[in-house]
Amino acid sequence: MRPLEHVRLSWRSIRGHKLRSALTTLGVIIGIAAVIAFVTLGASLQAGVIGDISPDDQRNLYGWAADPDVEGGPLAGAQPVVSQADLEELEEFEEVAAAYGYAPIQTQAVSDGDERVAQGDGVVASGPSYVRTADLEEGRQFEMGEREAVLNPAAAGQFEENVSVGDELTVATLGGRETAIEVVGITATSDGLSPFEGFEPSPRIYVPTDPYYEEAAGGVGFGGGGADEGNAGDDGAGDGDASDGGDGSASGVEESNGSLRFLAIVVEAHSPADDDVDAARERTITHLESGEADAGEFLGDDDSLAITLQTSTELLQQLQDVLELLQNFIVGIAAISLLVGSIGIANIMLVSVTERTREIGIMKAVGAQNREILGLFLAESVILGVVGAMLGTGLGLAAGYLGALYIDLPLVYPIEYVTLAIVVGVLVGICSGLYPAWRAARTDPIDALRYE
Repeated sequence: MRPLEHVRLSWRSIRGHKLRSALTTLGVIIGIAAVIAFVTLGASLQAGVIGDISPDDQRNLYGWAADPDVEGGPLAGAQPVVSQADLEELEEFEEVAAAYGYAPIQTQAVSDGDERVAQGDGVVASGPSYVRTADLEEGRQFEMGEREAVLNPAAAGQFEENVSVGDELTVATLGGRETAIEVVGITATSDGLSPFEGFEPSPRIYVPTDPYYEEAAGGVGFGGGGADEGNAGDDGAGDGDASDGGDGSASGVEESNGSLRFLAIVVEAHSPADDDVDAARERTITHLESGEADAGEFLGDDDSLAITLQTSTELLQQLQDVLELLQNFIVGIAAISLLVGSIGIANIMLVSVTERTREIGIMKAVGAQNREILGLFLAESVILGVVGAMLGTGLGLAAGYLGALYIDLPLVYPIEYVTLAIVVGVLVGICSGLYPAWRAARTDPIDALRYE
Protein backbone atom coordinates (compact mmCIF):
# COMPACT_ATOMS: atom_id res chain seq x y z
CA MET A 1 0.00 0.00 0.00
CA ARG A 2 1.41 3.40 -0.95
CA PRO A 3 1.97 6.13 1.71
CA LEU A 4 -0.60 8.42 0.07
CA GLU A 5 -3.14 5.62 0.31
CA HIS A 6 -2.37 5.33 4.05
CA VAL A 7 -3.03 9.05 4.46
CA ARG A 8 -6.26 8.91 2.41
CA LEU A 9 -7.71 6.01 4.39
CA SER A 10 -6.61 7.53 7.71
CA TRP A 11 -8.16 10.89 6.86
CA ARG A 12 -11.40 9.16 5.90
CA SER A 13 -11.49 7.47 9.29
CA ILE A 14 -10.83 10.77 11.07
CA ARG A 15 -13.58 12.53 9.13
CA GLY A 16 -15.95 9.72 9.98
CA HIS A 17 -15.62 10.63 13.66
CA LYS A 18 -15.27 14.42 13.55
CA LEU A 19 -16.29 15.23 17.12
CA ARG A 20 -14.18 12.46 18.62
CA SER A 21 -11.17 13.49 16.54
CA ALA A 22 -11.59 17.15 17.52
CA LEU A 23 -11.75 16.34 21.21
CA THR A 24 -8.74 14.04 20.81
CA THR A 25 -6.56 16.81 19.39
CA LEU A 26 -7.77 19.39 21.94
CA GLY A 27 -5.10 18.43 24.48
CA VAL A 28 -2.34 18.88 21.88
CA ILE A 29 -3.85 22.19 20.72
CA ILE A 30 -4.03 23.63 24.24
CA GLY A 31 -0.54 22.45 25.19
CA ILE A 32 1.22 23.82 22.11
CA ALA A 33 -0.83 27.05 22.11
CA ALA A 34 0.11 27.67 25.75
CA VAL A 35 3.80 27.07 25.07
CA ILE A 36 3.92 29.40 22.06
CA ALA A 37 1.75 32.13 23.63
CA PHE A 38 3.77 32.38 26.85
CA VAL A 39 7.14 32.05 25.12
CA THR A 40 6.07 34.84 22.73
CA LEU A 41 5.02 37.05 25.64
CA GLY A 42 8.28 36.29 27.46
CA ALA A 43 10.40 37.12 24.42
CA SER A 44 8.36 40.30 23.78
CA LEU A 45 8.73 41.40 27.41
CA GLN A 46 12.50 40.88 27.31
CA ALA A 47 12.72 42.75 24.01
CA GLY A 48 10.68 45.60 25.50
CA VAL A 49 12.94 45.86 28.55
CA ILE A 50 16.22 45.55 26.66
CA GLY A 51 14.89 47.82 23.93
CA ASP A 52 14.68 50.64 26.48
CA ILE A 53 18.48 50.58 26.74
CA SER A 54 19.92 52.83 24.07
CA PRO A 55 23.31 51.88 22.54
CA ASP A 56 24.86 54.92 24.20
CA ASP A 57 23.59 53.85 27.62
CA GLN A 58 25.45 50.55 27.32
CA ARG A 59 28.72 52.37 28.06
CA ASN A 60 27.42 53.77 31.34
CA LEU A 61 28.38 52.18 34.66
CA TYR A 62 25.95 52.74 37.52
CA GLY A 63 27.60 52.58 40.93
CA TRP A 64 26.87 52.62 44.64
CA ALA A 65 28.53 51.46 47.86
CA ALA A 66 26.76 48.85 50.00
CA ASP A 67 27.30 45.84 52.22
CA PRO A 68 28.24 42.95 49.88
CA ASP A 69 25.81 40.67 51.74
CA VAL A 70 22.79 42.89 51.03
CA GLU A 71 20.57 41.49 48.29
CA GLY A 72 18.28 43.49 46.06
CA GLY A 73 18.20 45.76 43.05
CA PRO A 74 20.09 48.98 42.34
CA LEU A 75 20.87 51.06 45.46
CA ALA A 76 19.80 48.31 47.89
CA GLY A 77 21.63 49.11 51.12
CA ALA A 78 23.51 51.98 49.46
CA GLN A 79 25.53 54.43 51.58
CA PRO A 80 26.75 57.92 50.50
CA VAL A 81 30.54 57.64 50.29
CA VAL A 82 31.70 59.18 46.96
CA SER A 83 32.47 62.91 47.02
CA GLN A 84 32.39 65.50 44.24
CA ALA A 85 36.17 65.67 44.47
CA ASP A 86 36.34 61.90 43.80
CA LEU A 87 34.26 62.34 40.68
CA GLU A 88 36.42 65.20 39.40
CA GLU A 89 39.52 63.06 39.92
CA LEU A 90 37.93 60.14 38.05
CA GLU A 91 37.34 62.35 35.01
CA GLU A 92 41.09 62.96 34.82
CA PHE A 93 41.78 59.28 34.09
CA GLU A 94 42.19 58.22 30.48
CA GLU A 95 39.78 55.28 30.84
CA VAL A 96 36.89 57.48 32.06
CA ALA A 97 34.93 59.74 29.70
CA ALA A 98 32.74 61.30 32.39
CA ALA A 99 31.80 60.82 36.03
CA TYR A 100 29.00 62.51 37.98
CA GLY A 101 26.62 61.96 40.84
CA TYR A 102 22.99 60.92 40.78
CA ALA A 103 20.51 62.25 43.35
CA PRO A 104 16.69 62.23 43.41
CA ILE A 105 15.40 65.42 45.06
CA GLN A 106 12.15 65.31 47.01
CA THR A 107 9.80 68.15 46.09
CA GLN A 108 6.24 69.27 46.76
CA ALA A 109 4.95 70.88 43.59
CA VAL A 110 5.81 72.42 40.24
CA SER A 111 4.19 75.54 38.81
CA ASP A 112 4.24 77.12 35.35
CA GLY A 113 2.94 80.42 36.72
CA ASP A 114 -0.72 79.77 36.01
CA GLU A 115 -1.14 76.24 37.30
CA ARG A 116 0.39 74.27 40.18
CA VAL A 117 0.67 70.46 40.12
CA ALA A 118 1.96 68.01 42.73
CA GLN A 119 5.45 66.65 42.05
CA GLY A 120 6.69 64.38 44.82
CA ASP A 121 9.76 62.59 43.58
CA GLY A 122 10.28 63.41 39.91
CA VAL A 123 13.25 65.80 40.16
CA VAL A 124 16.58 64.11 39.38
CA ALA A 125 19.97 65.82 39.81
CA SER A 126 22.77 64.42 37.63
CA GLY A 127 25.44 65.31 35.09
CA PRO A 128 24.66 66.87 31.69
CA SER A 129 25.40 63.68 29.73
CA TYR A 130 22.92 61.69 31.85
CA VAL A 131 20.31 63.06 29.44
CA ARG A 132 21.86 61.92 26.18
CA THR A 133 21.60 64.07 23.07
CA ALA A 134 19.92 61.17 21.26
CA ASP A 135 17.16 61.19 23.90
CA LEU A 136 16.22 64.82 23.22
CA GLU A 137 13.22 65.67 21.06
CA GLU A 138 14.00 69.38 21.17
CA GLY A 139 16.39 71.75 22.92
CA ARG A 140 19.70 70.83 24.49
CA GLN A 141 21.28 69.32 27.58
CA PHE A 142 21.45 71.42 30.74
CA GLU A 143 24.78 72.90 31.84
CA MET A 144 26.52 72.50 35.18
CA GLY A 145 26.25 75.52 37.44
CA GLU A 146 23.14 76.83 35.70
CA ARG A 147 19.55 76.82 36.92
CA GLU A 148 18.34 74.81 33.94
CA ALA A 149 16.30 71.67 33.48
CA VAL A 150 15.34 69.07 30.88
CA LEU A 151 11.80 67.70 31.11
CA ASN A 152 10.26 64.55 29.72
CA PRO A 153 6.92 64.73 27.87
CA ALA A 154 4.98 63.49 30.91
CA ALA A 155 6.32 66.35 33.05
CA ALA A 156 5.81 68.91 30.25
CA GLY A 157 2.26 67.73 29.66
CA GLN A 158 1.10 68.01 33.27
CA PHE A 159 -0.17 71.52 32.67
CA GLU A 160 -3.14 72.74 30.65
CA GLU A 161 -0.70 74.37 28.24
CA ASN A 162 2.25 72.08 27.56
CA VAL A 163 5.61 73.38 28.70
CA SER A 164 8.10 74.04 25.91
CA VAL A 165 11.77 75.00 25.61
CA GLY A 166 12.39 78.51 26.97
CA ASP A 167 9.59 78.43 29.55
CA GLU A 168 10.22 78.91 33.25
CA LEU A 169 8.95 76.65 36.02
CA THR A 170 8.86 77.16 39.76
CA VAL A 171 9.74 74.12 41.87
CA ALA A 172 8.84 73.93 45.58
CA THR A 173 10.78 71.57 47.86
CA LEU A 174 9.47 69.82 50.98
CA GLY A 175 10.67 72.74 53.08
CA GLY A 176 8.52 75.17 51.14
CA ARG A 177 11.43 76.85 49.37
CA GLU A 178 10.83 77.80 45.74
CA THR A 179 13.19 78.36 42.82
CA ALA A 180 12.78 79.23 39.15
CA ILE A 181 14.14 76.80 36.56
CA GLU A 182 14.52 77.46 32.85
CA VAL A 183 13.47 74.59 30.56
CA VAL A 184 16.22 74.02 27.98
CA GLY A 185 15.20 70.62 26.60
CA ILE A 186 12.41 68.07 26.20
CA THR A 187 13.16 64.35 25.91
CA ALA A 188 11.61 62.18 23.22
CA THR A 189 9.85 59.76 25.60
CA SER A 190 8.72 59.66 29.21
CA ASP A 191 10.54 56.39 29.94
CA GLY A 192 13.25 56.41 32.60
CA LEU A 193 16.82 57.00 31.43
CA SER A 194 18.58 54.54 33.72
CA PRO A 195 18.01 51.60 36.09
CA PHE A 196 18.29 54.01 39.03
CA GLU A 197 14.94 55.59 38.17
CA GLY A 198 13.39 52.57 36.44
CA PHE A 199 12.22 52.42 32.84
CA GLU A 200 8.51 53.00 33.35
CA PRO A 201 6.96 56.25 32.06
CA SER A 202 6.64 58.92 34.74
CA PRO A 203 6.92 62.74 34.98
CA ARG A 204 10.60 63.64 35.53
CA ILE A 205 12.59 66.87 35.67
CA TYR A 206 16.35 66.55 35.17
CA VAL A 207 18.59 69.24 36.73
CA PRO A 208 22.37 69.60 37.22
CA THR A 209 23.89 68.42 40.49
CA ASP A 210 25.58 71.82 40.67
CA PRO A 211 23.91 73.75 42.24
CA TYR A 212 20.92 71.63 43.20
CA TYR A 213 22.47 68.73 45.06
CA GLU A 214 24.64 71.09 47.09
CA GLU A 215 21.62 73.09 48.16
CA ALA A 216 19.48 70.05 48.96
CA ALA A 217 22.24 68.30 50.91
CA GLY A 218 23.70 71.44 52.44
CA GLY A 219 20.45 72.48 54.07
CA VAL A 220 20.10 75.82 52.28
CA GLY A 221 16.97 74.79 50.46
CA PHE A 222 16.24 74.16 46.82
CA GLY A 223 17.30 77.48 45.31
CA GLY A 224 18.65 79.30 48.36
CA GLY A 225 17.63 79.96 51.93
CA GLY A 226 18.88 79.87 55.47
CA ALA A 227 20.97 77.07 56.86
CA ASP A 228 18.64 76.90 59.84
CA GLU A 229 16.19 74.89 57.76
CA GLY A 230 18.20 71.81 58.67
CA ASN A 231 20.43 69.49 56.74
CA ALA A 232 18.46 67.46 54.23
CA GLY A 233 20.98 64.73 54.21
CA ASP A 234 21.96 64.33 57.88
CA ASP A 235 19.60 61.44 58.41
CA GLY A 236 22.14 59.14 56.85
CA ALA A 237 21.32 56.46 54.37
CA GLY A 238 19.73 53.07 54.74
CA ASP A 239 18.34 50.39 52.54
CA GLY A 240 16.31 51.85 49.74
CA ASP A 241 15.66 52.06 46.08
CA ALA A 242 16.04 54.50 43.25
CA SER A 243 12.77 56.24 43.91
CA ASP A 244 13.79 57.83 47.18
CA GLY A 245 17.54 57.76 47.03
CA GLY A 246 17.57 54.85 49.44
CA ASP A 247 18.03 56.95 52.56
CA GLY A 248 14.78 58.87 52.92
CA SER A 249 16.66 62.19 52.56
CA ALA A 250 15.70 64.92 50.18
CA SER A 251 18.47 64.26 47.72
CA GLY A 252 20.15 60.93 48.32
CA VAL A 253 23.43 62.68 49.27
CA GLU A 254 25.06 63.43 52.59
CA GLU A 255 27.57 65.92 53.94
CA SER A 256 30.30 64.17 55.90
CA ASN A 257 33.31 66.03 57.37
CA GLY A 258 32.54 69.02 55.16
CA SER A 259 32.49 66.97 51.94
CA LEU A 260 29.25 66.25 50.13
CA ARG A 261 28.76 62.56 49.39
CA PHE A 262 26.71 60.91 46.67
CA LEU A 263 24.55 57.86 47.25
CA ALA A 264 24.88 56.90 43.56
CA ILE A 265 27.27 57.73 40.74
CA VAL A 266 27.42 57.27 36.97
CA VAL A 267 30.73 56.57 35.24
CA GLU A 268 30.87 56.68 31.44
CA ALA A 269 33.34 54.64 29.40
CA HIS A 270 34.49 55.89 25.99
CA SER A 271 32.46 53.24 24.11
CA PRO A 272 30.13 50.28 24.77
CA ALA A 273 32.97 47.88 23.91
CA ASP A 274 33.58 45.36 26.69
CA ASP A 275 37.26 46.32 26.95
CA ASP A 276 36.48 50.02 27.42
CA VAL A 277 33.71 49.34 29.95
CA ASP A 278 35.88 46.93 31.95
CA ALA A 279 38.78 49.39 31.92
CA ALA A 280 36.59 52.21 33.24
CA ARG A 281 35.13 49.89 35.90
CA GLU A 282 38.55 48.69 37.09
CA ARG A 283 40.04 52.19 37.18
CA THR A 284 37.05 53.58 39.12
CA ILE A 285 37.04 50.84 41.75
CA THR A 286 40.81 51.00 42.18
CA HIS A 287 40.74 54.76 42.70
CA LEU A 288 37.74 54.87 45.03
CA GLU A 289 39.18 52.13 47.25
CA SER A 290 42.58 53.83 47.45
CA GLY A 291 43.69 56.22 50.17
CA GLU A 292 43.78 59.06 47.62
CA ALA A 293 39.98 59.20 47.35
CA ASP A 294 37.57 60.53 49.96
CA ALA A 295 35.58 57.32 49.51
CA GLY A 296 38.64 55.32 50.59
CA GLU A 297 37.91 55.97 54.27
CA PHE A 298 34.75 53.86 53.91
CA LEU A 299 35.97 51.33 51.33
CA GLY A 300 39.26 49.50 50.81
CA ASP A 301 40.17 47.35 53.81
CA ASP A 302 36.72 47.73 55.37
CA ASP A 303 34.71 44.65 54.34
CA SER A 304 31.43 46.22 55.48
CA LEU A 305 31.12 48.29 52.29
CA ALA A 306 32.06 47.54 48.69
CA ILE A 307 31.59 49.55 45.53
CA THR A 308 29.35 48.07 42.83
CA LEU A 309 29.55 49.22 39.20
CA GLN A 310 27.24 47.62 36.66
CA THR A 311 25.86 48.45 33.23
CA SER A 312 22.14 48.56 32.47
CA THR A 313 22.38 45.19 30.74
CA GLU A 314 24.04 43.62 33.78
CA LEU A 315 21.48 45.12 36.15
CA LEU A 316 18.62 43.84 34.00
CA GLN A 317 20.10 40.34 33.82
CA GLN A 318 18.45 39.52 37.16
CA LEU A 319 15.08 40.44 35.70
CA GLN A 320 15.79 38.35 32.62
CA ASP A 321 16.72 35.38 34.80
CA VAL A 322 13.41 35.68 36.65
CA LEU A 323 11.50 35.94 33.37
CA GLU A 324 13.25 32.89 31.96
CA LEU A 325 12.55 30.92 35.15
CA LEU A 326 8.87 31.87 35.00
CA GLN A 327 8.76 31.05 31.29
CA ASN A 328 10.30 27.61 31.85
CA PHE A 329 7.81 26.96 34.64
CA ILE A 330 4.88 27.80 32.37
CA VAL A 331 6.33 25.71 29.53
CA GLY A 332 6.58 22.81 31.97
CA ILE A 333 2.89 23.17 32.85
CA ALA A 334 2.02 23.31 29.16
CA ALA A 335 4.05 20.15 28.60
CA ILE A 336 1.65 18.36 30.96
CA SER A 337 -1.16 19.31 28.56
CA LEU A 338 0.85 17.74 25.75
CA LEU A 339 1.24 14.58 27.82
CA VAL A 340 -2.51 14.50 28.43
CA GLY A 341 -3.08 15.07 24.72
CA SER A 342 -0.79 12.18 23.76
CA ILE A 343 -2.60 9.89 26.19
CA GLY A 344 -5.89 10.96 24.61
CA ILE A 345 -4.61 10.09 21.12
CA ALA A 346 -3.36 6.71 22.32
CA ASN A 347 -6.70 5.98 23.98
CA ILE A 348 -8.75 6.91 20.90
CA MET A 349 -6.47 4.90 18.64
CA LEU A 350 -6.99 1.82 20.84
CA VAL A 351 -10.74 2.40 20.61
CA SER A 352 -10.37 2.76 16.84
CA VAL A 353 -8.50 -0.55 16.63
CA THR A 354 -11.28 -2.28 18.58
CA GLU A 355 -14.00 -0.73 16.42
CA ARG A 356 -12.26 -1.72 13.21
CA THR A 357 -11.26 -5.24 14.18
CA ARG A 358 -13.45 -6.83 11.50
CA GLU A 359 -12.13 -4.35 8.91
CA ILE A 360 -8.58 -5.35 9.86
CA GLY A 361 -9.49 -9.01 9.36
CA ILE A 362 -10.91 -8.31 5.88
CA MET A 363 -7.79 -6.33 4.87
CA LYS A 364 -5.56 -9.17 6.01
CA ALA A 365 -7.74 -11.74 4.25
CA VAL A 366 -7.24 -9.96 0.92
CA GLY A 367 -3.47 -9.83 1.36
CA ALA A 368 -2.63 -6.76 3.50
CA GLN A 369 0.71 -7.19 5.31
CA ASN A 370 1.36 -6.37 8.97
CA ARG A 371 3.50 -3.36 8.01
CA GLU A 372 0.62 -1.94 5.95
CA ILE A 373 -1.82 -2.27 8.85
CA LEU A 374 0.83 -0.70 11.10
CA GLY A 375 1.34 2.19 8.68
CA LEU A 376 -2.39 2.80 8.34
CA PHE A 377 -3.04 3.28 12.06
CA LEU A 378 0.27 5.08 12.65
CA ALA A 379 -0.61 7.55 9.88
CA GLU A 380 -3.94 8.27 11.56
CA SER A 381 -2.31 9.09 14.90
CA VAL A 382 0.37 11.25 13.21
CA ILE A 383 -2.33 13.20 11.36
CA LEU A 384 -4.11 13.88 14.65
CA GLY A 385 -0.84 15.09 16.19
CA VAL A 386 0.09 17.30 13.23
CA VAL A 387 -3.40 18.83 12.99
CA GLY A 388 -3.31 19.55 16.73
CA ALA A 389 0.15 21.11 16.39
CA MET A 390 -0.89 23.32 13.47
CA LEU A 391 -4.06 24.54 15.16
CA GLY A 392 -2.21 25.00 18.46
CA THR A 393 0.52 26.99 16.72
CA GLY A 394 -2.01 29.31 15.09
CA LEU A 395 -3.89 29.76 18.35
CA GLY A 396 -0.65 30.39 20.27
CA LEU A 397 0.59 32.99 17.77
CA ALA A 398 -2.77 34.78 17.88
CA ALA A 399 -2.82 34.74 21.70
CA GLY A 400 0.77 36.02 21.82
CA TYR A 401 -0.06 38.83 19.41
CA LEU A 402 -3.14 39.91 21.37
CA GLY A 403 -1.25 39.71 24.67
CA ALA A 404 1.66 41.82 23.39
CA LEU A 405 -0.78 44.31 21.87
CA TYR A 406 -2.72 44.60 25.14
CA ILE A 407 0.40 45.07 27.28
CA ASP A 408 1.92 47.38 24.64
CA LEU A 409 5.08 45.33 24.03
CA PRO A 410 7.12 44.93 20.85
CA LEU A 411 5.97 41.67 19.26
CA VAL A 412 8.69 39.03 19.02
CA TYR A 413 7.84 35.59 17.66
CA PRO A 414 10.22 32.80 18.73
CA ILE A 415 10.48 31.04 15.35
CA GLU A 416 12.37 28.12 16.87
CA TYR A 417 9.39 27.32 19.09
CA VAL A 418 7.02 27.39 16.12
CA THR A 419 9.20 24.83 14.37
CA LEU A 420 9.49 22.83 17.57
CA ALA A 421 5.70 22.78 17.90
CA ILE A 422 5.29 21.00 14.55
CA VAL A 423 8.03 18.52 15.46
CA VAL A 424 6.40 17.87 18.84
CA GLY A 425 3.06 17.28 17.13
CA VAL A 426 4.59 14.64 14.87
CA LEU A 427 6.41 13.00 17.79
CA VAL A 428 3.25 12.98 19.92
CA GLY A 429 1.37 11.31 17.08
CA ILE A 430 4.08 8.70 16.53
CA CYS A 431 4.58 7.89 20.22
CA SER A 432 0.86 7.78 20.91
CA GLY A 433 0.06 5.60 17.92
CA LEU A 434 2.90 3.07 18.09
CA TYR A 435 1.27 0.64 20.49
CA PRO A 436 -2.27 0.82 19.00
CA ALA A 437 -0.81 0.39 15.49
CA TRP A 438 1.38 -2.54 16.61
CA ARG A 439 -1.65 -4.14 18.28
CA ALA A 440 -3.70 -3.73 15.10
CA ALA A 441 -0.92 -5.27 12.99
CA ARG A 442 -0.69 -8.29 15.32
CA THR A 443 -4.44 -9.00 15.11
CA ASP A 444 -5.17 -12.57 14.00
CA PRO A 445 -7.24 -12.41 10.75
CA ILE A 446 -9.43 -15.42 11.70
CA ASP A 447 -10.33 -13.90 15.09
CA ALA A 448 -10.86 -10.54 13.44
CA LEU A 449 -13.34 -11.95 10.87
CA ARG A 450 -15.30 -13.63 13.68
CA TYR A 451 -15.42 -10.36 15.71
CA GLU A 452 -18.89 -8.88 16.11
